[in-house]
Amino acid sequence: MGVKGLHSFVVSACLDGCLIVNLKEVAENHCRTYPGSVPVLVVDAMSCLRQWYTPQSWVCGGQWCEYLSNLDSFINRFTTAGIKLVFYFDGLIEQKKRDEWVRRRLKNNKEIAKIFQFIKANKQQPGRGMFFIPSGLATFTRFALKTLGQETICSLQEADYEIACYGQKNNCMGILGEDTDYLIYDTAPYFSINKLHLDSLETVMFSRQNLCRWLGLSVPDLPLFACLLGTDIVPESAMEGFRNQCLSSYQVKRQACDKKTRIILAVANYISTIPHVHESLIVLEKMLPLGSDKSILRKGIESYLLPGQHSPWLPCDFTSHSVAELKKDIPLCLDQEIFQIAKGQHVQAENHMVYNVLSCGEVECSNTLEDEHDTSLPGQALIYRPARQHIYSILLESAKDASGGYPVVKEWFVYAGNSLQQPDLVQPKQLPGGNPNLRSLWLNRGAEAEKQRRWTFLACFQLQDTAEDLQTLETPVFVVCSLLLYFVLQVDTLSLEDLHAFMAQALCLEEKSAAQLADLQLAQIDSRAVQLGSLFIRGLGVLVMANSACGFPFRMDDLMPWHVFDGKLFQEKYHQAHRGCPLHQLLEHDELRCTKFQNLMTLICKVGSANGRKIQSRPQPNSLMMRKHERGRGSHLHLQSRMQSHSYQHQYKESQWRGPQQAGFSSESQPPGPQYRPRHQSLRGQFQLAPRWPR
Repeated sequence: MGVKGLHSFVVSACLDGCLIVNLKEVAENHCRTYPGSVPVLVVDAMSCLRQWYTPQSWVCGGQWCEYLSNLDSFINRFTTAGIKLVFYFDGLIEQKKRDEWVRRRLKNNKEIAKIFQFIKANKQQPGRGMFFIPSGLATFTRFALKTLGQETICSLQEADYEIACYGQKNNCMGILGEDTDYLIYDTAPYFSINKLHLDSLETVMFSRQNLCRWLGLSVPDLPLFACLLGTDIVPESAMEGFRNQCLSSYQVKRQACDKKTRIILAVANYISTIPHVHESLIVLEKMLPLGSDKSILRKGIESYLLPGQHSPWLPCDFTSHSVAELKKDIPLCLDQEIFQIAKGQHVQAENHMVYNVLSCGEVECSNTLEDEHDTSLPGQALIYRPARQHIYSILLESAKDASGGYPVVKEWFVYAGNSLQQPDLVQPKQLPGGNPNLRSLWLNRGAEAEKQRRWTFLACFQLQDTAEDLQTLETPVFVVCSLLLYFVLQVDTLSLEDLHAFMAQALCLEEKSAAQLADLQLAQIDSRAVQLGSLFIRGLGVLVMANSACGFPFRMDDLMPWHVFDGKLFQEKYHQAHRGCPLHQLLEHDELRCTKFQNLMTLICKVGSANGRKIQSRPQPNSLMMRKHERGRGSHLHLQSRMQSHSYQHQYKESQWRGPQQAGFSSESQPPGPQYRPRHQSLRGQFQLAPRWPR
């Protein structure tokens, strides 16, 4: 992201472009300048994810309890210094940046392929040099910050623009992120997340004024300067011929400059020598390659102008518009009240994908840690498409045409074999028995409305017939069972051992602290287990989407991964299950846990059998070979797993299982809306959680 080559130039060639500052001192100076105000640091959350995710393990699906603990520490450090944080996330991808988004996703595919090659060759996680954020990290970080009581905003357009607007409008002390676009915007000071030392709160401030002085430009010149170098909107190749002309005529005033530095200086020199009027931009547009969009430079400059700002390079009558003005239209066929509710929840980071479907019928999902060469497991985009089709139909029920047809949804989902040259056109699919009205799902109160929301949620995953069985489960167990049941129905290659691993790690997770999970050591990493972990996390994201669409039958916090999944613990249980370790060892010698495990597996096998899916035992050779002294037990262990599978299929009627509470299906009526319980047991008292979200 940002301006091509500008970061390295500021760091290595621009005197005083980078200044070491202490954010606590900056906040104190801000308070002296503006007495009575609270210093606010607006955070570009998407560019901070790599820095926030510090757990050692990252390929296994995420160390979510540890990650939540680290986020809490990050927030507390700033709170102690008297600094308020406001977190911004990308809410959608604008069409003008779609090509750049696609280019990055394809590049990430190559990086992920190398990660799996390393894992298969070494049975270990690659070093931090190959680090790739866990799947779903951006989605669940939004909800994690809500859990921790932070103001979290999801953008209605490009997030960096809204961040710059927020910083300017609210007189913020600065912007924390890692994007040179914040040097181009005329907004609050820009601080580096990559250079932040959390203990001391020291970091680097990139000085907009010093950059201008070094280049011989003024701040209003920076948008044109950025576009001539190349941005997300103006491809670097578009003005390559122009830059070469500048370079050939520019007399280098300093020795030992590399080519990139000379190009930047040459472009700045050109801008400083021409009239600062719209006619100069017209001359530059003529230098664009034949067949290219001649308005691309104008669009690029416009993208950097905040509300009320002007540019000497644009027509005199051009004025930048506010964010609200750019997104005021409501799509035809949609209920205005429902649309405004969805929009408000989107901005407050309370729902997932709903506003995107309602506003433009277009959604995207970035890369997932999936092995493109493992054809036994489909990509998550394909596994969860049937569920998404049901969710789309709920959201677009009122937008059907005269013949009852739904509008298609454009999906930009990354999976093996998808070139992303165009979106997949996905047809919504009506729920069995018909769809409820969206107004009734979102606005109605009372026990019947709650029942309807729960039924609709389960129907999205073809689990409506299991409601009676699932309603007795505690919510975390309900979440795991719902997802595993959907897995069983969609993925033929999911084995009994895989299910054992998922269920065992979820049950054992309840008693483990973030510190215990961090200390867990793995003998080896299995590439198939890596992909299964990512599939599970992506599945939780689909549950969150369904919960949003169905009027929040569950608290959002109850669907979060830190309650039900830990990547390292899953790897451990995966190896144990596939080498056939005894049940009491798999469940860490807890009899009550063993009983619960057997009853839950009986339920899963029963539902699978009722749907024509007999779950097979398929031990993985790599796990059977983990310990040499267990090689001789391979046949016995395989037989043991098959006998367990046979037993699960026939003992359902005899099993008696009832959770101590019915958190997910309480008969007590609650108003719909994203809510949090004040404290969740699985956090084991580590965090004082925020109160329920306002409706």
